[in-house]
Amino acid sequence: MEFNFQFALSILPVLLKGAVITIIATFGGFAGALLGGGVLAVFHRSAFMPLRAFSIGFIYFIRNTPLLVQLYFVFYVLPGMGLTIGALLSGIIGLSLHYSAFFSEVYRAGIASVPRGQFEAADALGLHTGKKWFLVVGPQAITPILPVLGNYLVGMFKETPLLAAITVVELFGAAQNIAGQTYRYNEPYTMVALIFLAISIPCSFVIRRLESNASKR
Repeated sequence: MEFNFQFALSILPVLLKGAVITIIATFGGFAGALLGGGVLAVFHRSAFMPLRAFSIGFIYFIRNTPLLVQLYFVFYVLPGMGLTIGALLSGIIGLSLHYSAFFSEVYRAGIASVPRGQFEAADALGLHTGKKWFLVVGPQAITPILPVLGNYLVGMFKETPLLAAITVVELFGAAQNIAGQTYRYNEPYTMVALIFLAISIPCSFVIRRLESNASKR
């Protein structure tokens, strides 16, 4: 089947609407993962054993089960327990939970990169825990983890097509609908690939710059 440019242009507005949903899901999931990963990292460093056990168990479970299964659980299983969540919000929650397990390890690596002397200096100055983390440890830990978080952001963006499995009409879901209605597959899926490339390539360039800047510090 030959590629019909006129048809490709005619479906572009629908695909771009799907791309907006993709971007919303990506940044929503990313924000949730930033918060969730931070909570898990704090729990992992806690002296309170139940919190440490919860963090370790959650990370182990999430990292060893597929994202698609986790999405199905949030969207299809939780309603059976009395908790009904919309498709897009389910997708955002699923992405947040999945990536929070990975972000937690990124945070831990960033904290480990801060010299022990910085912790001791903060204690010697009499800084309480909040100021020590926000004024001393945090700024030094954030620089090396920014490129890694950026890579995860791009990875999350490229995994959003899985949300179509829980009825989210994001970019890939929109292409599936068009293909199902018109029985034309070349144009919608080619356009999806081009849109993903148009967004991913600039993001990858920015991440490379962050990595370069981080390596110079």
